[in-house]
Amino acid sequence: MDSPGLIERPVTWVALAGFMGTGKSRIGWELSRSLALHFVDTDKLITRVVGKSIPEVFAHEGEGFFRACEGEVVRRVTRLDYAVVSLGGGTFVHEENRRVLLERGPVVVLWASPETILARTRHSDRPLLHTPDPLARIEALMSERENAYRQGTIHVHSDGRPSEEIVAEIIERLWTYADVQAFAETLESERASD
Repeated sequence: MDSPGLIERPVTWVALAGFMGTGKSRIGWELSRSLALHFVDTDKLITRVVGKSIPEVFAHEGEGFFRACEGEVVRRVTRLDYAVVSLGGGTFVHEENRRVLLERGPVVVLWASPETILARTRHSDRPLLHTPDPLARIEALMSERENAYRQGTIHVHSDGRPSEEIVAEIIERLWTYADVQAFAETLESERASD
């Protein structure tokens, strides 16, 4: 995996952010396969380290403890190479996490409509959706988080699209990102040598 000459890829590290139910885990896993990179799901990492499910962590230790765990996991995954990182829905909302992630590399934000998110999460055990009107809760949370999500590097909609199409779009846009980065580095080195 660490022989850059064996496979041509636009990046060796990328994170996927966005609201719950936008497809971060599935798309992240498929993207990692397409780019021959490791796949890391931060929510799964937290549950493994803490030894409890996320609903159990929220119920017993509270959201503050969970967010502290998330921050530590972000610091660790940004030290990785050759990885696609799927972030929990609230991870990118916190300013320090956002700063650390964006300094490390591109963050792809996945978007979906509130109705799609409700359909995808209806049978899950999401603590934030334990409410009489989950659609209204989704809409309110999405509205609260939108400005943070807008700070991502690349934005892709996942509504009603097959995962292969979404992955292909992400890869194409990562190549554009890589070209822009390379151009900026060339300009910077030319300025430095003047």
